[in-house]
Amino acid sequence: MLMRGGTSKGLYLLASDLPPEPAARDDLLLRLMGSPDPRQIDGIGGAHPLTSKVAVVSPSSRPGVDVDYLFLQVSVDEPLVSDRQNCGNLLSGVGPFALERGLIDVPDDATETSVRIRMVNTDGVATATFVVEGGRPVYGGDTAIAGVPGTASPIRLDFEDTAGSSCGSLLPTGHAVDTVAGTPVTCVDNGMPVVVINARELGLDGTESCTELEGNTHLRAHLEEIRLAAGPLMGLGDVADTTVPKLTIVSPPRHGGSLTTRTFIPHRCHDAIGVLGAVSVATAALIPGTTAAPVLDTTGPGGLIRIEHPTGTFDATVELDAGDPPTVRRSGIIRTARKLFDGVAFPRPA
Repeated sequence: MLMRGGTSKGLYLLASDLPPEPAARDDLLLRLMGSPDPRQIDGIGGAHPLTSKVAVVSPSSRPGVDVDYLFLQVSVDEPLVSDRQNCGNLLSGVGPFALERGLIDVPDDATETSVRIRMVNTDGVATATFVVEGGRPVYGGDTAIAGVPGTASPIRLDFEDTAGSSCGSLLPTGHAVDTVAGTPVTCVDNGMPVVVINARELGLDGTESCTELEGNTHLRAHLEEIRLAAGPLMGLGDVADTTVPKLTIVSPPRHGGSLTTRTFIPHRCHDAIGVLGAVSVATAALIPGTTAAPVLDTTGPGGLIRIEHPTGTFDATVELDAGDPPTVRRSGIIRTARKLFDGVAFPRPA
């Protein structure tokens, strides 16, 4: 099944329909997506990291959890498949997909259901709550999210135990600020490892377009220098061939939000911001002494961190105990998802 999840698009598959061995599975996914090829012309990928994603879903054996969700990032122009991160955007489609495939049951008279999902990549748990009718997902609705045209039915995602899920702790280095490659940064992991950098430390205004940022070869080289040095500090080891950590440049808000962001994922500039990346950045902004704290405007919508990005805004809620060390009580967001196609895909021959 091809679904839009949040501001991403990907292939949703049952684990039982894939080879059990990771190498054989990844080879099949590369051939399905048409990688490696910048256009993915001989596959169903969309020629961009945000549209070359896979969700593998199966019944969960963990008590109190309904389904397991393994996220796989399929590289566009390299023969690589990574399981080193979660994807909160594709996560938004996992509950409806599980219902579509009969992994969960919903009474015909129910109007809403909740699905508890184990995110296999980091072992965290999220609860997806969405509208149903006649025992089926409802995709149409009046909720709009930036980066997606039109409106759809809301899907509420509440996260548990995401702090330090990849790096072992919310602030993996133990500090609110570290100097990495000569630049002050905050390393944070509340579901997604992110290196947060104040725009002024890079000589930027923070409102530059993705095209302008990607065209700045000196900036991109420096960002990669920071990323490669931050990886080991965050407990991620050598990150040269991985998609984490992400890098987010922050600056004051311009349009009534809480702060402005420009995110690299990790080498392309995101025209929005990822779900768990947004949660991590919002968390960093709430922690005193971080690179994001000085740019946070707390006069915005009550209870929300409204993150401005190149194509709109993203709202996140984070309940934080700002002790030493700080701890996250709860975090959540609203997304939408939609079934685009359900059928048979034919992989390129091996």
